[in-house]
Amino acid sequence: MKISKKQIRNIGIIAHIDAGKTTTTERILFYSGLSHRIGEVDDGQATMDWMEQEQERGITITAASITCLWRSCGINIIDTPGHVDFTAEVERSLRVLDGAIVIFDAVNGVEPQSETVWHQADKYKVPRIAYLNKMDRVGADFLGSVEMMKKKLGTSPLILQLPIGSEDNFEGVVDLIKMKSIRWNREDLGAVYEYGDISEEMKNEASRYRNELLDRIAEEDDELLEKYLETGDLEEEAVLKLIKMRTVKYKDVPVFCGASLKNIGVQPLMDAVVDFLPSPVEIPPATGINPKNDKFEERMCDDSAPFAALAFKLQNDRQAGLLTFIRVYSGSIKTGSVVFNASKKKRERVNRIIRMYSHRMENEDTIKAGDICVIVGLKSTTTGDTLCTEGKQILLEDLIFPDPVISIAIEPKNSGGQDRLENALGRLAREDPTFQVKNNEETGQIIISGMGELHLEVLTARLLKEFNVEANVGKPQVAYRETITSEARSEIKFQRQIAGKDHAGHVVLAVKPLERGKGNRFENRVSEGVIPAEFVKYVEKGVFFAMDRGVTAGYPVIDVAAVLEGGSFNSSSSSDIGFTSAASHAFDEACSKARGILLEPHMFVEVTSPEDFVGDIIGDLNSRGGHINNIQSRKAVQKIDVIIPLSKMFGYTTDLRSMSQGRGSFTMEFYHFAPKS
Repeated sequence: MKISKKQIRNIGIIAHIDAGKTTTTERILFYSGLSHRIGEVDDGQATMDWMEQEQERGITITAASITCLWRSCGINIIDTPGHVDFTAEVERSLRVLDGAIVIFDAVNGVEPQSETVWHQADKYKVPRIAYLNKMDRVGADFLGSVEMMKKKLGTSPLILQLPIGSEDNFEGVVDLIKMKSIRWNREDLGAVYEYGDISEEMKNEASRYRNELLDRIAEEDDELLEKYLETGDLEEEAVLKLIKMRTVKYKDVPVFCGASLKNIGVQPLMDAVVDFLPSPVEIPPATGINPKNDKFEERMCDDSAPFAALAFKLQNDRQAGLLTFIRVYSGSIKTGSVVFNASKKKRERVNRIIRMYSHRMENEDTIKAGDICVIVGLKSTTTGDTLCTEGKQILLEDLIFPDPVISIAIEPKNSGGQDRLENALGRLAREDPTFQVKNNEETGQIIISGMGELHLEVLTARLLKEFNVEANVGKPQVAYRETITSEARSEIKFQRQIAGKDHAGHVVLAVKPLERGKGNRFENRVSEGVIPAEFVKYVEKGVFFAMDRGVTAGYPVIDVAAVLEGGSFNSSSSSDIGFTSAASHAFDEACSKARGILLEPHMFVEVTSPEDFVGDIIGDLNSRGGHINNIQSRKAVQKIDVIIPLSKMFGYTTDLRSMSQGRGSFTMEFYHFAPKS
């Protein structure tokens, strides 16, 4: 079936863990005819959770991509993880999407990871529709959740449906656009649903929310506003048009509700994707920098424009090899063609183009502007790289990921496994930009770092099951940082003979602390006559090498400005090695004078528990050095927000279960670095 660009939707499904993302996606695949059965997360049969680790744990770990058809539109769906340890998967997915469905648990409302993914979507200006799931659960609160969206997210929810009943009595929705009720036939897994009249007891409420809806959207178009003021109503086509205009402009977020596990509410959500989220030609053109002249350029979503695409994900496949997921912003490519990696300045050959149906693949001859696909055969491309036409180069905005906060030591179980371990770790690190691998020169151990205990646990399990590598894994350790608390300067004259050649460098370097979270900075305050520009870049290289290596405890240095204040140059002996080494030593010496301290990651933790156990839980959090921010009641549970050092949270899952008789749960995400106590 040939699909125009206006019929393409590139969407993501994002939410807090266990809000029902994968369950909802499974219904979308079933109702669109892509799958002939509904795969459930709980029995390990979800189509989107194809990885063995996902099926075992019942959670989404990688952002799975799949394409389906609905109302003659081709919908590229990315089902993202909800656990904060895998937030990089959400980040890189949102970078390439045109719209998103944000799923909320109607019992818990806006949860911490809901806020995180919402602000990630804000960052990339992704239009959204909201879906309040689990309306059949005890404690479900539709209007309460909508109010939480306003308060916690600062957004403007646009209610398009009202639930008919709630909890055990939830049976359908009132459609405020059609002003009809919708009820689903549970006997055929919700595939059949019927429109009917709104019940007498809900007519007044539905009319009130319908009027509120029209009052808000009518102001978007002067002609339709005039018609609304004259007649007091608008036709369905006009209402759909106005809602889409406000959604695409980020003014409103249409709100729907349902119970995906009970097969209620999913089809109207699919209609909303088609009706309200933009196609690739309805969003602003892609922007980037021309690397040849550093000028700003735009790329329109046009097949005849120069090719430009962003690689947003890498994945190892046992049969096909390394898969590179790309979003094409302009132009088109064919199987067998050569593209240019503007980030690495290398040519790459496209061996195969694949359309993904989760773990099932279909070959394509051509991929065109606006679409998402997988390329096989790229050897140098990594996450965030730009692929383009060599004669019309562009560098699209790269992806930036948070630094890891937890580390463990790992070593092969036998001496012959070192190469296999290093090779497997390298492949995993290429897939996951938040996973880092380093060698500890003092102990000879390999240190792997990630975003949390679960993140590293999953990766080490993949070593054994996917790569057949047996390894001894140490206990988790906090990934500390170093910084300075005062200003200092150092002068270093480096001179050494290496391989019979003199290497010299002379720098005067000052360091000063920056505000927390500002990152590192290098400034050059010497004129070219003192140190030639070609060598200043090696000074900068030496400084950042020293920052990464650490000064006193071997942890990376953060929030420090290094200022090149002076030095000298000798035409006969000065070299790149000389200036790199001089800068590195000068930075170490200056920082040692500047009262260095260790910083440790503090986490934002939300603990949910029945009220009976809250006293013991708060006492335990206080004993761990936690700072209680807020305690709030929501139906049958209490929620405790706390900022706490990561080092005090190891093993907390077991402790919380013990304190709450297995009824408590918690989520945790990085908050900031603070001085180690």
